[in-house]
Amino acid sequence: MYELLKNLCDIVGPSGFEQDVQRFILNEIKDYVDEYHVDAVGNLIVKKKGNDPSYPSLVIAAHTDEVGFIVKKIEDNGLLRFEKLGGHDDRFLNSLPVKIRSDRGIVDGVIGTIAMHYVKWDDPKRVSSHRELYIDIGARSAEDAKEMGIKVGQPISYGTEFKRIGNNRAVGKALDDRAGCALLIRLLQGLNDTGAKHGDIYGAFTVQEEVGLRGASVVSNAVQPEFALALDTTPTSDTPDVLMTGTRVLGNGPCIKIVDKSLIAHPLVTGHLEKVAIEGNIPYQMEVFMGIGTDAGAIHMTNKGVTTGVISIPSRYTHTPIEVVDLDDMENSYKLLHDFVVTLDQLKGKTFLDT
Repeated sequence: MYELLKNLCDIVGPSGFEQDVQRFILNEIKDYVDEYHVDAVGNLIVKKKGNDPSYPSLVIAAHTDEVGFIVKKIEDNGLLRFEKLGGHDDRFLNSLPVKIRSDRGIVDGVIGTIAMHYVKWDDPKRVSSHRELYIDIGARSAEDAKEMGIKVGQPISYGTEFKRIGNNRAVGKALDDRAGCALLIRLLQGLNDTGAKHGDIYGAFTVQEEVGLRGASVVSNAVQPEFALALDTTPTSDTPDVLMTGTRVLGNGPCIKIVDKSLIAHPLVTGHLEKVAIEGNIPYQMEVFMGIGTDAGAIHMTNKGVTTGVISIPSRYTHTPIEVVDLDDMENSYKLLHDFVVTLDQLKGKTFLDT
């Protein structure tokens, strides 16, 4: 799991520029699915045909984009102005390493900041807007930057290194939601090995989640599933920061979402997730957190409506360059996903009134 995560997270793929992520994923799964295509907005949609008609159809969504930036202007001295793609906190942008996907490959840079020696003439409490900041790629002039392959409109990601920390944890950029992508890749590969019974499974590797669930909004119209499940990360609340409540703890297992700002999860799905977790001795947590939305929020309201839920992978420091996940949580999230899929026949024909 770690190597797959590292390979996914190291790719530069902010919202709207997920092509390299999609190419990597397709290469990983094309031999394990029956059909695949890329739709007009960029979603990679794959189908694994069911082997038992008593199972309902299911779409599983994981978004491939990460929060990032885009080149907005090249200054005369070679510094780059940028705009955000997705939600960032301006307070931690100063002095960050970044990577730009240029016409000549990856270009490394740093978001500049004033030397601390100037702070005594500045207001130390002032937070610089990202529009005041700039990226230094080592260019001496605009022409120099252009010769390095830089032009307006190119995507930028955090430049931090993905690596292990502690006994069994990992830190890096883009775990939101390459962690969910890793689970879906592994499921599609693993069902071949186990021969487990299942219905038609549609894997939706979606785009532009971080800028408004845009890719997911067209998925259910295309595949018309009976059930839907989103795989995403959720911020933990287990650090000493003043806003933390201790309701989502790193290392305590996957979260079964009940509600967020985009979705009240369907009780058929949340109930079945909890049931299979208990029966499989899988540690789990129930998630009530209004601070986020997921692809499930778009999917459950499209087509004629879809019975939808979410498995959330606990993550610290979400939307920063140093997101942290527990690899045991990853394994337990996979077990929960797998067991849900292979027992979904228990929900065939059931409705909201059966809960």
